Amino acid sequence: MAFELPPLPYAQDALEPHISANTLSFHYGKHHNTYVVNLNNLLGDNAGKTQEDLESVIKSAAGDSSKVGVFNNAAQVWNHTFYWNCMKPNGGGAPTGELADKINAAFGSFDKFKEEFTQACITAFGSGWGWLVLEDGKLKITKTIGADTPLAHGQKALLTCDVWEHAYYLDYQNLRPKYVETFLNELVNWDFVASQL
Repeated sequence: MAFELPPLPYAQDALEPHISANTLSFHYGKHHNTYVVNLNNLLGDNAGKTQEDLESVIKSAAGDSSKVGVFNNAAQVWNHTFYWNCMKPNGGGAPTGELADKINAAFGSFDKFKEEFTQACITAFGSGWGWLVLEDGKLKITKTIGADTPLAHGQKALLTCDVWEHAYYLDYQNLRPKYVETFLNELVNWDFVASQL
């Protein structure tokens, strides 16, 4: 059984006006789907079907120069699926409870977290991802370039913002900082982020 494109957790127009249905039709329906198709083609009869299978593929291909294509496509399938879950209609605002406490302890304040997360996202050179991760029990902000993912570095992903141009260009053109600001203020699904702790 091959990997399948996971369903979006909301309708394609559910994130409007912040992310348009047009962007999601390309980003999810074309880009994300292509990574799934490419991965299945590369794996052939060895394709898996569960999230655990996908994570195993990523970890086994990480750092193996003979498996760059497998890693890139598998990581992009995982990263995108995670990204969709990091957003919801009427999201944004501030986290609460344990997550809020951990963010305040790690960064000094939620505003400081937003500032550092935004910097990671807007300074990712070229295509990449901004992340809030858990590493050795501590919260950390990091960024990855291309298809790279925290899974390949022993980190647990809590939140990601996709800063490949196809994630925002139709709606924001070259205004990546505005897209990241909107992501944090209007879209983040803090319940999902908290569930990853």
